[in-house]
Amino acid sequence: MIIRGGVNLYPAEIEQYIVRHPLIADANIVGVPDEKMGEELCAWIRLKPGAILSEEEIVEFLENRISLSKIPRYFLFKTKDEFPLTPSGKIKKYELQKISIKELNLENVVPYCEK
Repeated sequence: MIIRGGVNLYPAEIEQYIVRHPLIADANIVGVPDEKMGEELCAWIRLKPGAILSEEEIVEFLENRISLSKIPRYFLFKTKDEFPLTPSGKIKKYELQKISIKELNLENVVPYCEK
């Protein structure tokens, strides 16, 4: 669960909507720190082979399907090999979060609830 501005958001629910896009093969949602909201949503997106898709196109796709508060603020487009996996092949969400924070340069962000 990710708490964004005091609202509980469930990654699996958001992921289910994102993967309905015909060009998206897989999506994973993690929370990253945000000074104002506490946490923000970051989506790891794996496109289908040969697909080209922008953040704006994903947001436009989601706008009529889910609440605006559930649309991720950040999108990271990754290949299948870039998703960290356990030995049994499951995605390591904790690793996704750590990588997201580093790639988005959020290491020094202190959520408002921790100030």
